[in-house]
Formats: sequence, structure tokens, C-alpha cells
Amino acid sequence: MLDVFRKHTRIMMFFVFLLIIPSFVLFGIDGYQRMQNEDRVVAEVGGTDISHAQWEAAHRANAERLRAAHPEFDAKLLDSPFARYATLEELVRDKVLSAAVEKYRLVVSDARLAKTLHDDPTIASLRKPDGQIDMDRYRQLAAMHGMTPEGFEHGVRQDLSRRQIESTVRDSAFPVPALADLATQAYHEQRAVQVWNFPIATYLPKVQPTDAELQKEYDATPGAFLTEETVSIEYVVLDIEAIQKTIDVPEVDVRAYYDQHIDRYRSKEERRASHILIRADKDAAQRAQARARAEELLQTLRKAPTRFAELAKQHSQDPGSATKGGDLGHFGRGMMVKPFEDAVFALKVGELSDVVESDFGFHLIMLTDERQPVQRGLEEVRSTIETELRTQQAQQRFAEAAESFTNFVYEQPDTLQPAAEKWNLTVRTEQHLARRPHPAGGVLANQKFLDAIFAPDSIAKKHNTAAIELSPQQLVAGRVLAHAPARKQTIDEVRKQLLARVARNKAMALAQQEGDALAAKLRNKDPAVALPPEKLVSRQSFGDVPSQLVQAAMQAEAASLPVVQGVALGTTGYAVVRVARIVPADRSASAKEDREQYARAWSDAEGQAYSAVLRQVLGVRILEPKPGAAAGLTLP
Repeated sequence: MLDVFRKHTRIMMFFVFLLIIPSFVLFGIDGYQRMQNEDRVVAEVGGTDISHAQWEAAHRANAERLRAAHPEFDAKLLDSPFARYATLEELVRDKVLSAAVEKYRLVVSDARLAKTLHDDPTIASLRKPDGQIDMDRYRQLAAMHGMTPEGFEHGVRQDLSRRQIESTVRDSAFPVPALADLATQAYHEQRAVQVWNFPIATYLPKVQPTDAELQKEYDATPGAFLTEETVSIEYVVLDIEAIQKTIDVPEVDVRAYYDQHIDRYRSKEERRASHILIRADKDAAQRAQARARAEELLQTLRKAPTRFAELAKQHSQDPGSATKGGDLGHFGRGMMVKPFEDAVFALKVGELSDVVESDFGFHLIMLTDERQPVQRGLEEVRSTIETELRTQQAQQRFAEAAESFTNFVYEQPDTLQPAAEKWNLTVRTEQHLARRPHPAGGVLANQKFLDAIFAPDSIAKKHNTAAIELSPQQLVAGRVLAHAPARKQTIDEVRKQLLARVARNKAMALAQQEGDALAAKLRNKDPAVALPPEKLVSRQSFGDVPSQLVQAAMQAEAASLPVVQGVALGTTGYAVVRVARIVPADRSASAKEDREQYARAWSDAEGQAYSAVLRQVLGVRILEPKPGAAAGLTLP
């Protein structure tokens, strides 16, 4: 058998080429790595795996929702390890609740689903004058969420099922009023304290560290004076923007695109109106009363239409527009409930409507302005079209460019210049780059890229790293130019630091010594010690008293007052606090609110405890390391 391979080596190599090379052409080396990464399991819930791809999809959806709701939000924070891990925990929580729903066979009836949809204000806005849901607009609403109406309703049903799990526990929480009063009393309780400060700055001039003390401190803290391992690197970034710069858009394509999408560059017909709303729920008697009130206002306005803004401020029950004289600004079709929209688009400027009924109540409407559709010319939108066409072509070319870029940096490992020249990229440099993410963010803050740069092979051979995918449309490759390993600095290099440290320690010792001596006199009730004015502190109000002193004061045994304690204040010094007496808080005005807050906190605690039990019962494992864990950080 082996003779066959030896005699037909070239033929066998041809077959290997046919089988293997096309797969790399289609996917690329990084494509294989990406597929493996997407299949990686990051968490397990009750025997069900959560893949890296699911996590990525959930995080993208969360980020898009947050960006849409808060355009001013810093998008970089959404891509932080902490934000991504929060998405994973949220995904695990949803899976836990879904598994619990299935395990305990909790179902939502059709009647419950129908009531929920009926009460939803967004769904209510889709009703036609006869009260029926406009199904075309309902399908559009579902499509906005990437679903069919059936899928949308299934999602609502699942959400209601999950809420049953949480609400069952939260609603059963029953905090005892006596315990609530005790806890809130402790929270609001004030204590009168007297404070003596012994700041380090007072004692620093009194200390003079010796060479022997510096040497002792240097020897006692061998890990305190290490330099950080750094590298100097060069790197190039290939992204959509880089591809766009290489694309020229022909005039014929611009004109063709404009002609094909001409409706996109035509503004929509808009109206501007003011209204007075008299609210009414579904009670027949209340609606009749509200209609009568609206009819009365209508008669007044017909006699004096110039008073519309004045009467809107006085009588309109729409808080969003009443203060503005009823003004709703400009809006197009589909933005208001159907009866309101039909009335507005039937009016002429300056005309007053009859009483218009909607699910919210009764409206009086005055049309104040109208905007007819305006067609924007080609020259006006040329730059927008060119940018859009460049983006489309860049997206189409990026996959091919990414594969070629990957091969370039791999096949010519000693330089990034050929890749930079081919795609007109800038070879960037960074001096003294550390392993930790760069504070400026961007490429140098990407942990995957830093791991590749600091890999032993990259440092030893100074070859290009592989093309690292930072996002679906951004690749980076780098190369180490110089490496500075971590080392212990000599005592002469850190003499200033040692002097400051030893002097601070000695000053702190003197401050504590004097503070403890004063504390002893206070405990012995030495009459020679002058007492400073009292200050009132509580767990919610520190005043100008350091938090460490407040904590010590609030922990002092009430039965033993007055109590004297010495407290270290970190790097600032030492202090002595005398807790003189308790000042009970007057909670008569806030007792009800305090109990409600306590009840909510108790309910949240019950929900979190039950969630922890569910995670244990269902066998939850998060395999992805928590950000900051390696550095000893903890997340809230």
C-alpha cells in the first residue's frame, strides 16, 4: 500500500490540493479559528449549552437596543469585558427561567396573552376606528423585531411564563413590620461623635529614614519594585474604511442608484398640530362626562380660536404637550393613533377639528402647519450615495481582502510593509506597550491582540502575528520590534519611592502612638482633655467625617456609650472618635415610605435567593472567566 503512495506522489499531492486548498480559499485560516470559537461552549444550564455565537448575538442585540435608546451613550463601554460578561449572565438568567418554566410546566393561557396584548399601549395604537387591530400594521410591528406575528406572540407568552417564576417568589415576600421598623431605624439613626485627627503630614518632618531602614524595606518587598514587561511594536489595521478608500464610484452608478431609490430622497408629508386632551378610561359614564367637557371647550374655541394655547395649558390632560400650549411638533403618517391621524390630515392650516375620540379620551385639534413632500436633487444627495455605494462594495470585497491580508502577513513574516502597500494602510508604531489593555482603548486595548503580541514565539522570533479578528469587519496584525522583560529595579533607582514609603510608615506609627495615648486618656476620663464640638453622623449622612470613622461609630455598642476608638485612615493618618450618644431619628413623616422600600428590598432578596437555588438545582456552570478575576477584582 505504501508503495502506491511513493510511486504516485505527485498524483496524491494533486488530490490533496483539490480537497484541502479550496476550503482555505472559502474560509481562510482565521475562518477556521472563528468557527471553532463560535462553537465554543461558554455556559451550561440544565444540560443545555450556551455557545459563544449565542453570547455574541445576544450582546449585539443588547448593544443595538441601548444605542437606539441612548444615542449619546459611549459605545466603547458596550464592548468592555464587564459589559459582555453582564450580557452572558443575563443570557444565563433567561435560560434558567425558561428551564424552570419547562420543569414546573407553567403555561400562559390564551386569555392571559390576549389581555396582555390588549393592554399594551403600542398594540392599542394599532386599533382601527371599529376597535379591531390593523393586522397590516401589526405585522409591520412584529417585522421591526425580526419576527412574524406568531413569533412575536410566542415571545410574549414565554416572557409571561418566566415572570410567573419570579413574581411567585417576589410577591410572596412578607417582611414583618417590626423588623422593617428596626432595620430602617438603624439606617436613619444618628450618633453624636467627637473627632481628633492625627494627619501623617504633621509627623513627616519629624522622621528621617536611615539607609538601613531603606535596605530593610527594599528586601522585605521584593515584588514591589518590578518594572513592567513592555514591547515596542508596529501594526496595521485592515477594516471597511480602509477598503472604502480604494474604491472609486463611477458617475453612471451614482445616477443609476439615485433613479432606483428616488423615493428615498423624497421627504414625507408632515403635519404640525396642537391638541387638548380630556382623558377617559373605558367606563361609559366617565367617557360621557369627558365628551361633554370636550364639547364645552370646543364651543369656547369656535368663538375664540386664538385662545387655543391658553386653554390647552389650563385644561389639557396630556402632560407632554400641555405646557407647550398643546403643540405636538411635526409628525408624519403612522406616528399617531388612527382616529387622531385621520382628523389631522383632513384639516387645513388654522382649522379646528370637531371632538375626536381615541382610546386615550377626547381630543380637540388645531392644524398649525403642513409640509408637502420635497424631492431632493442628485447633487444634494451625491455624497450620501457615493458613501453608501462605497460601503456596499467594501463589504463585498472585505472577505476577499481579509483572506489575502491573512496570507500576506503569514507568508512574509518579517515585515508588514507589503500588506500596508497593497491596501494603502498606515504602519503604526507603539513604544513601551504593556500587557494590560491600553488606556486609550481601540486596537491596543484588545486582549486577543495583546496575547498574540506577547506570545513567546512573537517575542523570540519577532515575526508577524496572525491576522487577529477584532470585529467581523476589522483585522489587525502586529510585529514586535523590541522587548523589555520585567526586572527588579535597583535600590538606587527606587530610592525616592523607598524614602517616601518608609517615612510614611514611620509617620503613621507616630500618629497612631499619639492617637492611642489620647484614646487611653479619654477612656480614663482625664479632665485635662478638651472635648471638641459634637458632630451628627448616620449611615446615610457622613458630613465631613471620614467614612472609616462613621463605620466605627455606628458599630459601637449602644449600651456602652460613650465609646472611644482609634481608627487608621489609610494613607492620610490616624484618628480617634468618641461616640457620645444616640440621637433617634424622627421618622414619622417617612415611616410608610421606609417600610415600602424595605419591602421592595426584601422582595428583591427573596428573588435573588430563589434564583440562586434554581441555578443550583438546574446545574448552571459559566465556563467563561469573570473579568478582573485574575487581578483579584470583584464585580458587583
